[in-house]
Amino acid sequence: MAKLNYTYEEIMADHAYAKPHVVMGEKLHGGFDADGKYLSPRMLGRGPAIEAWSQSVADRGGELIDVSVKLLKRENYPNHAQQKFLLNLGLGKTLWDSLSIVGEIEGRGKILSNASGPDFQEIIVEDLSNSAIGHLNKGLHHAHGRDEGGLDGSDIGAHDKMWYVVRDLLFGKNAYPIPNAPENITRPEGMRLFPKLPEQHEAFLLIYMNILMVEVRAEKMFAFCCGLFRDPDLFRDRRAAAEEAAVMVERIRQDEASHVGYLRAVLSEMRLLTFKLSDGTTIRGSDMLDPIWQGMVDFHSTTVYDNSRKLTRESIVRQLMALPDGEALVRQLDALEIPPAAAAAAE
Repeated sequence: MAKLNYTYEEIMADHAYAKPHVVMGEKLHGGFDADGKYLSPRMLGRGPAIEAWSQSVADRGGELIDVSVKLLKRENYPNHAQQKFLLNLGLGKTLWDSLSIVGEIEGRGKILSNASGPDFQEIIVEDLSNSAIGHLNKGLHHAHGRDEGGLDGSDIGAHDKMWYVVRDLLFGKNAYPIPNAPENITRPEGMRLFPKLPEQHEAFLLIYMNILMVEVRAEKMFAFCCGLFRDPDLFRDRRAAAEEAAVMVERIRQDEASHVGYLRAVLSEMRLLTFKLSDGTTIRGSDMLDPIWQGMVDFHSTTVYDNSRKLTRESIVRQLMALPDGEALVRQLDALEIPPAAAAAAE
């Protein structure tokens, strides 16, 4: 039987690296084995644990929730053809801004490195000792936060610094001004969605759902970036650096798989369990969580993209209108966009 109970030290443990992870002079987390294969940080115990908890959901007759990019209803904006159009015009600011903002947002994830969530055993009937839920405060929060924003006082960079390295590989350092990142990229909540649960438990449930959907959206960006960076018609004077940037994105993508994995396991486990409500009654997890999860999916798959597209397009139009024949260039840009229905059909 697979091991399901882990200590904090096991969840946080690293592999023994044969070589450190250093790019552009920056010390980064993770490392390489003797064969040169990249090994994500804190995965010696966390990796097998996530696999075991995920399998345990199926063993108990449950199913893992869908976290594929099929949940998303929009394509990236600008899409590959549009971004290529802009880069070939010498307009790299949009991509530079996007990569900078991703790095800034990743860095905010550091907050989880010191977060202690509520004890879900207080509101769940079944024993949580052998579940992913039972390990949220036994390393899963802390490992996730350190993956994203590193550890205070450490000179080892995490995903925030890795994205800045990706950006600088493509453009060189200080190619454009650093943009301001949006204050919030998660679903804002103005009312209680689980009013019969303690507020702190509700807050963390929504945090897990929000973060999981952010990770799903990130998967689409990973694919977009790798395809763009490896386009032979782009970054012709920096081809080797662009390829290294794509490899860096693949390393981040590998790291992020653990976040998707444990959050997927947590929410899938919760669907199988029995929640104790403030009025003395109980409810099956799926009955309580599924409607809220669907709303979260809808928000992240459409509203977030639509809002982002509006702001990004306004910035791009300003850049194009500053060029000769700006109006014609805007029309060319728009002609390269695939309508949502057509994009969905293509998938």
